[in-house]
Amino acid sequence: MLSPESAAVVRATLPAVGGALDEITKRFYGTMFAEQPELLDGLFNRGNQASGEQRQALAGSIAAFAQALLATPDTRPDALLARIAHKHAALGVTEDQYTIVHKYLFRAIGDVLGEAVTPEVAAAWDEVYWLMAGALIALEARLYHEAQVDPRAPWRQWTVVERHEETADVVSFLLRPADDTPLPAARAGQYVSVRALMPDGVHQTRQYSLSNAPGDRLRRITVKRVASVADAPEGEVSNQLHRSVRVGDELTLSAPFGDVALDDSDAPLLLVSAGIGCTPMVGMLEHLAATGATRPVWLLHADRSPADHALRADTDRTLGELPGARAQFWYEQDAAGEPGARLGLMELGELDLPADADVYLCGSLPFMRAARAQLLRAGIPARHIRYEVFGPDLWLAHGEH
Repeated sequence: MLSPESAAVVRATLPAVGGALDEITKRFYGTMFAEQPELLDGLFNRGNQASGEQRQALAGSIAAFAQALLATPDTRPDALLARIAHKHAALGVTEDQYTIVHKYLFRAIGDVLGEAVTPEVAAAWDEVYWLMAGALIALEARLYHEAQVDPRAPWRQWTVVERHEETADVVSFLLRPADDTPLPAARAGQYVSVRALMPDGVHQTRQYSLSNAPGDRLRRITVKRVASVADAPEGEVSNQLHRSVRVGDELTLSAPFGDVALDDSDAPLLLVSAGIGCTPMVGMLEHLAATGATRPVWLLHADRSPADHALRADTDRTLGELPGARAQFWYEQDAAGEPGARLGLMELGELDLPADADVYLCGSLPFMRAARAQLLRAGIPARHIRYEVFGPDLWLAHGEH
């Protein structure tokens, strides 16, 4: 709970601090990496730093947390915290790193805001930071305990037993533990971090959904090669995996994490995805088939073309194993050759969707925002709609979580 004294100061200074958060986080990351460059080796993704996405996500999370404390001082924004905690656990974030972040973040606040940061202002925002950090540390400790993971040694070697080219830009890797020890527990819809060694000797990490049923002895990840666009660099990890990983090689993976996992329920289920967002949906479908689920399932997917639709054969096979399942596909081009497919972007208003459905969303942020708006117009409550984001969660930066 934020103290009344600090709440008054935070409320008065939130517009100034919030307005400067982008500059504060830019200075924070710049100074921290200049003085602690080892943090870029495996913990922070360089692509997200270059694009500014990590900075925007951090600023959005701090602002959202502070606003939530002011709105309901005796409660925590648990959805926001859970999302961040799972991401941190998948990277092996440790308690002592919160002290490092505090040091550089508050130095940046002082540098940007100058004399406006009085001792009272610094103390109030310090309280906000440690309330957030303390909650995250506790959540992450629980996640590590449940996953039986030592955060000081969170990585494990997996052997590639199969490589399958799904599309021109998507490849799947079928993996087994290199030491043949039992698999860590997983839930359908969760992801793992892949820690890859770059040509310059620096490790980089990226999260990928498990794209098969988590109960299987083998685990599969499906990776889309991210090309450079405009000023955004190419995806380092995805391109390295596409270029260099072959059958017999080893990959370094975290245990599975992620708060958007399939719940056991008899309610109708809507799996809504676009592009490579299909990967957790296929894992969910395979889990439902493996467990003999009979709940109604509707898979809704949009893609550029049938040739770009990754895991399509697995999707069709698994749908055929689920008696209560059906699918609708949208393609921006070449839809005519696909029976039942529709041409263009996903339009959910064309469908008679069950208002009591549980909904899972995965795809680009613009797609998910548009799909979520359509689902709300269809009468599905916001609390029934869950979404997954890979990389920094910029949805939070826009105040929606």
